[in-house]
Amino acid sequence: MFMGASKIFMLDWCKRLIKTSLLGLLLVTLSLGLSGAWWDLGNDQPVRESRLAGGNAITDGKALLRYALPIDNQPIRDVQASLEDIATQLRGKRWSPINRDITKADVILSNRTDQVLDDIPDDKKPQAEALIAQMKNDIASLREAVEAQDKENVWIERGKLLDQVGTLEEMMVTKFPFEVPAEYSNLPQLKGRATVQMATDKGEMTLVVDGYSAPVTAGNFVDLVQRGFYDGLEITRAEDFFVVQAGDPPGPEEGFIDPNTGEYRAIPLEVLVRGDDEPIYGITLEDAGLYLDEPALPFSAYGAIALARPGSDPNGGSSQFFFFKFDTEVTPPGYNLMDGRYAVFGYVVEGKDVLENLQEGDVIETVQVVKGAENLVQPQVAKGAVAEEVAI
Repeated sequence: MFMGASKIFMLDWCKRLIKTSLLGLLLVTLSLGLSGAWWDLGNDQPVRESRLAGGNAITDGKALLRYALPIDNQPIRDVQASLEDIATQLRGKRWSPINRDITKADVILSNRTDQVLDDIPDDKKPQAEALIAQMKNDIASLREAVEAQDKENVWIERGKLLDQVGTLEEMMVTKFPFEVPAEYSNLPQLKGRATVQMATDKGEMTLVVDGYSAPVTAGNFVDLVQRGFYDGLEITRAEDFFVVQAGDPPGPEEGFIDPNTGEYRAIPLEVLVRGDDEPIYGITLEDAGLYLDEPALPFSAYGAIALARPGSDPNGGSSQFFFFKFDTEVTPPGYNLMDGRYAVFGYVVEGKDVLENLQEGDVIETVQVVKGAENLVQPQVAKGAVAEEVAI
Protein backbone atom coordinates (compact mmCIF):
# COMPACT_ATOMS: atom_id res chain seq x y z
CA MET A 1 0.00 0.00 0.00
CA PHE A 2 2.82 2.40 0.90
CA MET A 3 4.71 1.54 -2.28
CA GLY A 4 1.55 2.09 -4.35
CA ALA A 5 1.01 5.53 -2.81
CA SER A 6 4.64 6.44 -3.48
CA LYS A 7 4.33 5.46 -7.12
CA ILE A 8 1.17 7.54 -7.47
CA PHE A 9 2.91 10.52 -5.87
CA MET A 10 5.93 10.17 -8.16
CA LEU A 11 3.71 9.85 -11.23
CA ASP A 12 1.79 12.98 -10.26
CA TRP A 13 5.05 14.85 -9.58
CA CYS A 14 6.46 13.80 -12.95
CA LYS A 15 3.32 14.92 -14.75
CA ARG A 16 3.56 18.34 -13.11
CA LEU A 17 7.26 18.59 -14.00
CA ILE A 18 6.58 17.69 -17.62
CA LYS A 19 3.70 20.17 -17.76
CA THR A 20 5.81 22.98 -16.33
CA SER A 21 8.76 22.13 -18.58
CA LEU A 22 6.45 22.17 -21.58
CA LEU A 23 5.34 25.70 -20.76
CA GLY A 24 8.94 26.79 -20.36
CA LEU A 25 9.72 25.42 -23.81
CA LEU A 26 6.67 27.13 -25.27
CA LEU A 27 7.68 30.45 -23.73
CA VAL A 28 11.07 30.20 -25.42
CA THR A 29 9.98 28.97 -28.84
CA LEU A 30 6.30 29.75 -29.35
CA SER A 31 5.49 32.22 -32.10
CA LEU A 32 2.70 34.38 -30.78
CA GLY A 33 3.28 36.77 -33.60
CA LEU A 34 3.09 36.26 -37.33
CA SER A 35 3.88 32.94 -39.02
CA GLY A 36 7.57 32.11 -38.75
CA ALA A 37 8.33 34.98 -36.35
CA TRP A 38 9.74 33.56 -33.12
CA TRP A 39 9.24 35.15 -29.74
CA ASP A 40 12.40 37.15 -29.17
CA LEU A 41 13.69 36.28 -25.71
CA GLY A 42 17.29 36.33 -26.82
CA ASN A 43 17.76 40.08 -26.85
CA ASP A 44 19.63 42.20 -24.34
CA GLN A 45 16.54 43.22 -22.41
CA PRO A 46 16.11 41.83 -18.88
CA VAL A 47 13.56 39.10 -18.34
CA ARG A 48 10.41 40.65 -17.02
CA GLU A 49 9.93 40.30 -13.28
CA SER A 50 6.69 42.17 -12.85
CA ARG A 51 4.12 41.00 -10.34
CA LEU A 52 0.49 41.79 -9.98
CA ALA A 53 -0.66 43.89 -7.06
CA GLY A 54 -0.80 42.18 -3.70
CA GLY A 55 -3.66 39.87 -2.89
CA ASN A 56 -5.45 37.32 -5.01
CA ALA A 57 -5.37 38.08 -8.71
CA ILE A 58 -8.74 38.34 -10.44
CA THR A 59 -9.22 35.34 -12.73
CA ASP A 60 -12.73 36.09 -14.01
CA GLY A 61 -12.89 37.99 -17.29
CA LYS A 62 -16.25 39.57 -16.50
CA ALA A 63 -14.90 40.92 -13.22
CA LEU A 64 -11.81 42.33 -14.95
CA LEU A 65 -14.03 44.07 -17.50
CA ARG A 66 -16.14 45.61 -14.73
CA TYR A 67 -13.07 46.92 -12.89
CA ALA A 68 -11.65 48.28 -16.15
CA LEU A 69 -14.58 50.62 -16.73
CA PRO A 70 -13.46 54.28 -16.41
CA ILE A 71 -15.71 55.27 -13.50
CA ASP A 72 -15.11 56.71 -10.05
CA ASN A 73 -18.19 55.81 -8.02
CA GLN A 74 -17.05 54.24 -4.76
CA PRO A 75 -20.45 52.97 -3.53
CA ILE A 76 -21.06 50.85 -6.64
CA ARG A 77 -17.46 49.63 -6.54
CA ASP A 78 -18.04 48.56 -2.93
CA VAL A 79 -21.18 46.67 -3.95
CA GLN A 80 -19.22 44.98 -6.70
CA ALA A 81 -16.32 44.06 -4.40
CA SER A 82 -18.70 42.50 -1.86
CA LEU A 83 -20.42 40.39 -4.49
CA GLU A 84 -17.12 39.42 -6.12
CA ASP A 85 -15.82 38.26 -2.73
CA ILE A 86 -18.61 35.70 -2.47
CA ALA A 87 -16.79 33.55 -5.04
CA THR A 88 -13.78 33.19 -2.73
CA GLN A 89 -15.93 32.42 0.31
CA LEU A 90 -18.11 30.01 -1.64
CA ARG A 91 -15.17 27.77 -2.51
CA GLY A 92 -14.71 27.11 1.20
CA LYS A 93 -18.46 27.09 1.95
CA ARG A 94 -17.93 29.92 4.42
CA TRP A 95 -21.55 30.92 4.80
CA SER A 96 -21.11 33.56 7.52
CA PRO A 97 -18.68 35.71 5.47
CA ILE A 98 -21.01 35.32 2.49
CA ASN A 99 -23.87 36.69 4.58
CA ARG A 100 -21.70 39.64 5.58
CA ASP A 101 -20.89 40.36 1.94
CA ILE A 102 -24.59 40.28 1.06
CA THR A 103 -25.47 42.56 3.96
CA LYS A 104 -22.84 45.10 2.94
CA ALA A 105 -24.14 45.22 -0.64
CA ASP A 106 -27.73 45.48 0.56
CA VAL A 107 -26.97 48.34 2.98
CA ILE A 108 -25.19 50.34 0.27
CA LEU A 109 -28.02 49.89 -2.24
CA SER A 110 -30.60 50.86 0.42
CA ASN A 111 -28.82 53.71 2.22
CA ARG A 112 -26.51 55.16 -0.45
CA THR A 113 -28.79 55.00 -3.48
CA ASP A 114 -28.42 58.73 -4.13
CA GLN A 115 -24.63 58.43 -4.22
CA VAL A 116 -24.86 55.56 -6.71
CA LEU A 117 -27.24 57.61 -8.87
CA ASP A 118 -25.05 60.73 -8.73
CA ASP A 119 -22.96 59.49 -11.67
CA ILE A 120 -25.89 58.31 -13.77
CA PRO A 121 -27.00 60.75 -16.53
CA ASP A 122 -30.45 62.22 -15.92
CA ASP A 123 -32.02 60.51 -18.92
CA LYS A 124 -30.91 57.11 -17.59
CA LYS A 125 -31.81 57.65 -13.94
CA PRO A 126 -35.30 56.05 -14.19
CA GLN A 127 -33.74 52.93 -15.71
CA ALA A 128 -31.05 52.89 -13.02
CA GLU A 129 -33.61 53.30 -10.22
CA ALA A 130 -35.63 50.40 -11.56
CA LEU A 131 -32.48 48.30 -11.81
CA ILE A 132 -31.51 49.06 -8.20
CA ALA A 133 -35.01 48.08 -7.05
CA GLN A 134 -34.66 44.80 -8.93
CA MET A 135 -31.26 44.22 -7.36
CA LYS A 136 -32.75 44.56 -3.88
CA ASN A 137 -35.26 41.85 -4.74
CA ASP A 138 -32.54 39.66 -6.16
CA ILE A 139 -30.46 40.12 -3.00
CA ALA A 140 -33.38 38.58 -1.10
CA SER A 141 -33.24 35.59 -3.47
CA LEU A 142 -29.50 35.34 -2.90
CA ARG A 143 -30.05 35.28 0.87
CA GLU A 144 -32.54 32.44 0.50
CA ALA A 145 -30.02 30.43 -1.49
CA VAL A 146 -27.39 31.03 1.21
CA GLU A 147 -29.79 30.01 3.98
CA ALA A 148 -30.44 26.78 2.09
CA GLN A 149 -26.67 26.41 1.55
CA ASP A 150 -27.45 25.84 -2.12
CA LYS A 151 -24.02 26.45 -3.62
CA GLU A 152 -25.13 26.26 -7.26
CA ASN A 153 -28.02 28.67 -6.78
CA VAL A 154 -25.82 31.09 -4.81
CA TRP A 155 -23.45 31.17 -7.76
CA ILE A 156 -26.31 31.82 -10.20
CA GLU A 157 -27.91 34.60 -8.12
CA ARG A 158 -24.53 36.23 -7.49
CA GLY A 159 -23.81 36.21 -11.23
CA LYS A 160 -27.16 37.84 -11.96
CA LEU A 161 -26.48 40.62 -9.47
CA LEU A 162 -22.98 41.25 -10.81
CA ASP A 163 -24.37 41.55 -14.34
CA GLN A 164 -26.75 44.21 -13.00
CA VAL A 165 -23.84 45.97 -11.28
CA GLY A 166 -22.01 45.97 -14.60
CA THR A 167 -25.02 47.52 -16.31
CA LEU A 168 -25.17 50.30 -13.71
CA GLU A 169 -21.45 50.94 -14.07
CA GLU A 170 -21.72 51.13 -17.86
CA MET A 171 -24.45 53.76 -17.47
CA MET A 172 -21.96 55.92 -15.58
CA VAL A 173 -19.62 56.19 -18.59
CA THR A 174 -20.79 59.18 -20.60
CA LYS A 175 -17.76 60.02 -22.72
CA PHE A 176 -14.58 58.44 -23.93
CA PRO A 177 -11.94 59.15 -21.26
CA PHE A 178 -8.92 60.10 -23.39
CA GLU A 179 -7.77 60.95 -26.90
CA VAL A 180 -5.72 58.45 -28.89
CA PRO A 181 -2.41 59.95 -30.13
CA ALA A 182 -2.78 61.69 -33.49
CA GLU A 183 -0.21 59.39 -35.10
CA TYR A 184 -2.75 56.56 -34.86
CA SER A 185 -5.71 58.55 -36.19
CA ASN A 186 -5.46 56.62 -39.48
CA LEU A 187 -6.62 53.47 -37.66
CA PRO A 188 -10.14 52.42 -36.59
CA GLN A 189 -10.89 53.02 -32.91
CA LEU A 190 -13.45 51.47 -30.59
CA LYS A 191 -14.75 54.28 -28.38
CA GLY A 192 -16.48 52.00 -25.89
CA ARG A 193 -17.17 48.28 -25.88
CA ALA A 194 -18.51 45.68 -28.28
CA THR A 195 -19.94 42.21 -27.79
CA VAL A 196 -18.91 39.73 -30.46
CA GLN A 197 -20.38 36.32 -31.27
CA MET A 198 -17.90 33.86 -32.75
CA ALA A 199 -19.27 30.66 -34.30
CA THR A 200 -16.81 27.81 -34.84
CA ASP A 201 -17.23 24.23 -35.97
CA LYS A 202 -16.89 23.29 -32.27
CA GLY A 203 -19.60 25.70 -31.05
CA GLU A 204 -20.12 29.38 -30.23
CA MET A 205 -18.26 31.81 -28.01
CA THR A 206 -19.21 35.30 -26.80
CA LEU A 207 -16.43 37.85 -26.49
CA VAL A 208 -16.48 41.33 -24.94
CA VAL A 209 -13.98 43.67 -26.58
CA ASP A 210 -12.86 46.67 -24.51
CA GLY A 211 -12.10 49.92 -26.30
CA TYR A 212 -11.81 51.84 -23.03
CA SER A 213 -8.51 50.07 -22.33
CA ALA A 214 -7.30 49.36 -25.88
CA PRO A 215 -9.23 51.50 -28.41
CA VAL A 216 -6.87 51.00 -31.36
CA THR A 217 -6.36 47.26 -30.84
CA ALA A 218 -10.06 46.66 -30.20
CA GLY A 219 -11.04 48.97 -33.04
CA ASN A 220 -8.86 47.06 -35.47
CA PHE A 221 -10.45 43.75 -34.40
CA VAL A 222 -14.04 45.01 -34.60
CA ASP A 223 -13.39 46.62 -37.97
CA LEU A 224 -12.08 43.31 -39.33
CA VAL A 225 -15.09 41.51 -37.86
CA GLN A 226 -17.40 43.95 -39.63
CA ARG A 227 -15.54 43.34 -42.90
CA GLY A 228 -16.07 39.57 -42.55
CA PHE A 229 -12.29 39.11 -42.53
CA TYR A 230 -12.31 36.26 -40.00
CA ASP A 231 -15.20 34.29 -41.52
CA GLY A 232 -13.95 30.92 -42.74
CA LEU A 233 -10.41 31.23 -41.35
CA GLU A 234 -8.79 28.26 -39.63
CA ILE A 235 -7.26 28.02 -36.18
CA THR A 236 -3.53 28.05 -36.93
CA ARG A 237 -2.17 27.11 -33.51
CA ALA A 238 -3.59 25.37 -30.46
CA GLU A 239 -1.34 24.64 -27.49
CA ASP A 240 -2.65 22.86 -24.40
CA PHE A 241 -2.61 25.06 -21.30
CA PHE A 242 -1.41 28.03 -23.34
CA VAL A 243 -2.92 29.56 -26.48
CA VAL A 244 -5.31 29.21 -29.41
CA GLN A 245 -4.31 31.46 -32.32
CA ALA A 246 -6.17 32.56 -35.47
CA GLY A 247 -6.46 35.41 -37.97
CA ASP A 248 -3.83 34.44 -40.55
CA PRO A 249 -5.43 35.05 -43.96
CA PRO A 250 -4.91 32.62 -46.88
CA GLY A 251 -2.04 33.37 -49.22
CA PRO A 252 1.38 34.85 -48.52
CA GLU A 253 0.16 37.80 -46.43
CA GLU A 254 0.37 37.42 -42.65
CA GLY A 255 -2.01 40.23 -41.77
CA PHE A 256 -4.66 42.57 -43.14
CA ILE A 257 -3.91 44.52 -46.33
CA ASP A 258 -5.97 47.71 -46.28
CA PRO A 259 -7.73 47.95 -49.67
CA ASN A 260 -7.69 51.76 -49.41
CA THR A 261 -3.90 51.94 -49.20
CA GLY A 262 -2.76 48.54 -50.45
CA GLU A 263 -0.52 48.36 -47.39
CA TYR A 264 -0.22 46.06 -44.37
CA ARG A 265 -2.21 47.52 -41.49
CA ALA A 266 0.20 47.57 -38.56
CA ILE A 267 -1.22 48.00 -35.05
CA PRO A 268 0.94 49.46 -32.25
CA LEU A 269 1.35 47.68 -28.96
CA GLU A 270 -1.21 49.32 -26.66
CA VAL A 271 -1.26 48.64 -22.90
CA LEU A 272 -3.21 50.60 -20.30
CA VAL A 273 -1.61 50.37 -16.87
CA ARG A 274 -4.14 50.17 -14.07
CA GLY A 275 -4.57 53.63 -12.57
CA ASP A 276 -3.22 55.49 -15.61
CA ASP A 277 -5.37 57.86 -17.65
CA GLU A 278 -4.39 56.50 -21.07
CA PRO A 279 -2.49 53.58 -22.60
CA ILE A 280 1.22 53.34 -23.31
CA TYR A 281 1.92 52.87 -27.01
CA GLY A 282 4.68 51.22 -29.02
CA ILE A 283 6.74 49.74 -26.19
CA THR A 284 6.48 46.79 -23.82
CA LEU A 285 6.11 47.52 -20.12
CA GLU A 286 9.48 45.90 -19.45
CA ASP A 287 11.20 48.11 -22.02
CA ALA A 288 9.46 51.10 -20.43
CA GLY A 289 10.90 50.07 -17.06
CA LEU A 290 7.45 49.41 -15.60
CA TYR A 291 8.29 46.02 -14.14
CA LEU A 292 5.82 46.18 -11.26
CA ASP A 293 2.86 47.75 -13.06
CA GLU A 294 -0.33 45.78 -13.68
CA PRO A 295 -2.25 46.16 -16.94
CA ALA A 296 -5.93 47.09 -16.67
CA LEU A 297 -6.60 44.00 -18.80
CA PRO A 298 -4.18 41.31 -17.57
CA PHE A 299 -3.71 37.72 -18.74
CA SER A 300 -4.96 36.37 -15.41
CA ALA A 301 -8.31 35.14 -16.80
CA TYR A 302 -8.91 32.09 -18.99
CA GLY A 303 -9.98 33.32 -22.42
CA ALA A 304 -8.10 36.62 -22.48
CA ILE A 305 -7.93 37.84 -26.10
CA ALA A 306 -4.75 39.54 -27.29
CA LEU A 307 -3.18 40.74 -30.52
CA ALA A 308 -0.41 38.52 -31.88
CA ARG A 309 2.75 40.13 -33.19
CA PRO A 310 6.30 39.27 -34.24
CA GLY A 311 8.41 38.81 -31.13
CA SER A 312 10.90 41.49 -32.13
CA ASP A 313 8.36 44.12 -33.26
CA PRO A 314 5.91 45.49 -30.68
CA ASN A 315 4.17 47.47 -33.44
CA GLY A 316 3.91 44.66 -36.00
CA GLY A 317 0.52 43.19 -35.07
CA SER A 318 -2.29 43.20 -37.60
CA SER A 319 -5.09 40.64 -37.94
CA GLN A 320 -3.75 37.67 -36.00
CA PHE A 321 -4.92 37.25 -32.42
CA PHE A 322 -4.83 34.60 -29.73
CA PHE A 323 -6.88 33.35 -26.82
CA PHE A 324 -4.88 32.73 -23.65
CA LYS A 325 -5.77 29.41 -22.00
CA PHE A 326 -4.92 30.38 -18.44
CA ASP A 327 -3.75 27.50 -16.25
CA THR A 328 -3.14 28.11 -12.56
CA GLU A 329 -0.54 25.38 -12.20
CA VAL A 330 1.87 26.59 -14.85
CA THR A 331 1.00 30.27 -15.22
CA PRO A 332 -0.05 31.51 -11.78
CA PRO A 333 -1.51 35.04 -11.65
CA GLY A 334 1.21 37.68 -11.62
CA TYR A 335 3.99 35.24 -12.47
CA ASN A 336 3.80 35.02 -16.26
CA LEU A 337 5.75 36.64 -19.06
CA MET A 338 2.69 37.79 -20.99
CA ASP A 339 1.44 40.91 -19.19
CA GLY A 340 2.77 44.05 -20.81
CA ARG A 341 4.33 42.18 -23.73
CA TYR A 342 1.09 41.69 -25.66
CA ALA A 343 -2.06 43.81 -25.79
CA VAL A 344 -5.12 42.17 -24.24
CA PHE A 345 -8.27 43.72 -25.69
CA GLY A 346 -11.07 41.57 -24.30
CA TYR A 347 -12.21 38.30 -22.78
CA VAL A 348 -14.32 35.27 -23.64
CA VAL A 349 -17.36 35.62 -21.37
CA GLU A 350 -19.41 32.65 -22.65
CA GLY A 351 -18.38 29.42 -24.35
CA LYS A 352 -15.09 28.74 -22.57
CA ASP A 353 -15.74 25.03 -23.03
CA VAL A 354 -15.70 25.65 -26.79
CA LEU A 355 -12.35 27.42 -26.51
CA GLU A 356 -10.98 24.46 -24.56
CA ASN A 357 -11.89 22.10 -27.40
CA LEU A 358 -10.56 24.15 -30.33
CA GLN A 359 -7.72 22.51 -32.24
CA GLU A 360 -5.43 23.49 -35.09
CA GLY A 361 -7.40 23.23 -38.34
CA ASP A 362 -10.79 23.97 -36.76
CA VAL A 363 -12.73 26.68 -38.56
CA ILE A 364 -14.09 30.04 -37.46
CA GLU A 365 -17.34 29.96 -39.39
CA THR A 366 -18.66 33.46 -38.71
CA VAL A 367 -17.91 36.38 -36.40
CA GLN A 368 -20.51 39.09 -35.77
CA VAL A 369 -20.80 42.18 -33.60
CA VAL A 370 -24.05 41.78 -31.69
CA LYS A 371 -23.76 44.86 -29.48
CA GLY A 372 -21.74 48.07 -29.56
CA ALA A 373 -21.10 48.33 -33.31
CA GLU A 374 -21.97 52.04 -33.07
CA ASN A 375 -18.86 52.54 -30.92
CA LEU A 376 -16.55 51.79 -33.84
CA VAL A 377 -15.08 55.04 -35.17
CA GLN A 378 -13.54 54.87 -38.63
CA PRO A 379 -10.38 56.91 -39.39
CA GLN A 380 -12.10 59.77 -41.20
CA VAL A 381 -14.18 60.38 -38.05
CA ALA A 382 -11.44 59.65 -35.54
CA LYS A 383 -8.89 62.01 -37.09
CA GLY A 384 -8.48 65.06 -34.90
CA ALA A 385 -11.52 64.11 -32.86
CA VAL A 386 -11.85 64.96 -29.20
CA ALA A 387 -13.49 62.95 -26.43
CA GLU A 388 -17.12 62.49 -27.33
CA GLU A 389 -20.36 61.02 -26.11
CA VAL A 390 -20.38 57.22 -26.13
CA ALA A 391 -23.48 55.24 -26.94
CA ILE A 392 -23.76 52.39 -24.44
